[in-house]
Amino acid sequence: PTDPIVQAYSRGFPGLLLPLAQMPADLQRHIRYPEDFFAVQARKYATYHMLDPQVFYNREDMWAIPRRTIEGRDREMEPYYTIMRLPEETKEEFILLTLFNPSRRDNMIAWLAARSDPPSYGRLIVYNFPKQKLVYGPRQIDARIDQDPVISQQLALWNQRGSTVIRGSLLAIPIDQSLIYVQPLYLAASEQGALPELRRVIVAHGNQIAMEPTLEQSLVRIFGGRLAPPAPAVAPVGSGAPPATPAAGERAVAQRALEIYQRSQDALRRGDWAAYGTEQKRLEDTLRELSGSRP
Repeated sequence: PTDPIVQAYSRGFPGLLLPLAQMPADLQRHIRYPEDFFAVQARKYATYHMLDPQVFYNREDMWAIPRRTIEGRDREMEPYYTIMRLPEETKEEFILLTLFNPSRRDNMIAWLAARSDPPSYGRLIVYNFPKQKLVYGPRQIDARIDQDPVISQQLALWNQRGSTVIRGSLLAIPIDQSLIYVQPLYLAASEQGALPELRRVIVAHGNQIAMEPTLEQSLVRIFGGRLAPPAPAVAPVGSGAPPATPAAGERAVAQRALEIYQRSQDALRRGDWAAYGTEQKRLEDTLRELSGSRP
């Protein structure tokens, strides 16, 4: 290696550092781009993405890492690993992803990905959202959840019954020129040692937001219309056509997305990150398929 720091450590501590070629191939496939290093790069890129000297001097196009209020504290969103197919690429790969919003604004402006698969390990790619299109950011999604009359009423009702509503991680999935947000809601009893129970799943896309008992139902609400209630055993007198229901194809795709999501959560609980990443990639493909089938 020609890196002077690596050379200095190698001379000071012989045998401490070994060539990458000596690492077993099975381990090389699992090398991940470091989160801390990526977080520092992202914060710097929020300023140094500006290429025009005048714009840079006036700080006219500053970016920032999105922030969210979590457990009453304002926190910066952390980068997260996922498997997805990057724009203009032909296959999926393991990446580390973070989001950007314009400085002092909450809408999304771009996302930055660090690649981990060889031979592109260490390369960064940034995707800019069209400035003329509004893409909601995480804080705006949180605000829309709080302001939705149905959702806020249900959350207030649960909190008044001696239970605690726990909001799960807000997952942002890039889809074409937008994002799909998925957030599970858990309900925990006040008794000590009570285990949280999954009660609802919130899905937000564009100007639409849905909260249903399952991911399948929320996806159908967003992409396939509202789920119709079960048909009565005897049709009412004078009724015409049966109540409209989502297309069978959309229901099947939504059901598949739910099964994939459940498998990914099982893998996450087991600590099986390889399986979790694979299922997340399948979930992304299924959501793309469901989005494409939307009328």
